[in-house]
Amino acid sequence: MKNFKLEVDYAYDFDLFGLVSSSKDHKLAWALNKQFNIRLVKQQDLSFDIFSKGRLVISNYLYTSEHSTCRLYRNKSIDLSTLKKPFLAPDIKEYDFLIQISGALNNFCTQELLNRFKLVPLIQYVKKFDPDSLEFKENLMF
Repeated sequence: MKNFKLEVDYAYDFDLFGLVSSSKDHKLAWALNKQFNIRLVKQQDLSFDIFSKGRLVISNYLYTSEHSTCRLYRNKSIDLSTLKKPFLAPDIKEYDFLIQISGALNNFCTQELLNRFKLVPLIQYVKKFDPDSLEFKENLMF
């Protein structure tokens, strides 16, 4: 019997930033709200059961407006996991948090956004990533 593989190309029309921060997720969300004048609100944790190998539970914050969406994710599972790589984006596991921006906020100059992130005292390092370059980019489709 022949095996077929379904390949789907998604449009990754968002900016993705990795943040290094040792703070708690709610504290970082508060600091980002203050810096960007937005309101990131805690959502239900994202839960993935991965082929009976383990469970991945990701902390999730969301800000939506008429023209933009901003999501803050903790990159590492908040639940104890038996997975070898308990990360939302294992290829950039060095980053504690991921921020996904689409819409009007996406139209900001990348350098301007990076500079604003650097003004947040809880963030030690920030870097912009091209979602297409990530091996596990499908994990970011919500």
